[in-house]
Amino acid sequence: MAQTLPKTFRRLTPERYVEGILCGDRAVLARAITVVESVLPEDAVLADVLLAAVLPRTGKARRVGITGVPGAGKSTMIDALGMHLIQNYGQKVAVLSVDPSSPISGGSILGDRTRMERLSVNQNSFIRASPARGHLGGVARHTRETILLCEAAGYANILVETIGVGQSETAVRSMTDFFLLITLAGAGDELQGIKRGILEMIDCIVVNKADGDNVAKADAARVAYSNALHLFPPTPDGWAPPVLCVSSLTGHGIPEVWEIVSQHHSRLEANGYLLVRRRNQSIEWMRELISDGLTERFRAHPAVASQMPVLENAVRNNTLTPVAAARILLSTLI
Repeated sequence: MAQTLPKTFRRLTPERYVEGILCGDRAVLARAITVVESVLPEDAVLADVLLAAVLPRTGKARRVGITGVPGAGKSTMIDALGMHLIQNYGQKVAVLSVDPSSPISGGSILGDRTRMERLSVNQNSFIRASPARGHLGGVARHTRETILLCEAAGYANILVETIGVGQSETAVRSMTDFFLLITLAGAGDELQGIKRGILEMIDCIVVNKADGDNVAKADAARVAYSNALHLFPPTPDGWAPPVLCVSSLTGHGIPEVWEIVSQHHSRLEANGYLLVRRRNQSIEWMRELISDGLTERFRAHPAVASQMPVLENAVRNNTLTPVAAARILLSTLI
């Protein structure tokens, strides 16, 4: 007997999803994202239909990736930045937060972004926290699809908050136009915890919590980061990443941060790099999906599925090298 889904999980018709998204209905948008994130085969088909239908209404938003060291105040700054856009520009803001998943239970660790106190209750904002579920890059697996749905729903600014600075964190760069790094002063060596790869890819560094007794330390950190960035060659589009001191608590520097984002966006539009970057990102997205699909099909292949436990046990017991085990498994498909 077929299992009946709870009412909250029942799917709408494709037409109802598309109509709700294009009208900016936040409830329908949230349900559409749930479809995109679903692992059910029937939802994958529905997701394809929805994305194809809304695609002509996408591509107009500013896509900003935001990362930072632990405790840097990413969520608090996003709250301040989002409210600045809503109050001073009358623009809608979508925040796509990624919660790290527990390696044991697979569940979300941080839960909802409760620190975005003002954005979370504002009608012109949309906040979606999705579990990373082990996906590399500090972003959820379906963040790109979610960006398109939010753009189609009329959100002019998409802020993608990642888990934090890490070895694979730079995947956010492959889906956004502007990459913002938030850091702190007074936490030891200012550059020690930041990977060179991230410094080579960022478009701006913000030294947060530059208030009270921390102002002088924040300015010293700003100088240190500025000097470090001078060691890197200029980017192909000619952009020189600035470094700012900001206080999410008082709002100091928040308008300047968005002014830099706007200047960068205008520059990319004028020199054609925005179109080139978006096209390259689409190709990279396609290749990533192909890689993921091939991996899933490989694991599902009967010959692989039957041999995998045996070979994994051999590798675990040090009776077979990982290289030899991988070669055996790959040879089953040749």
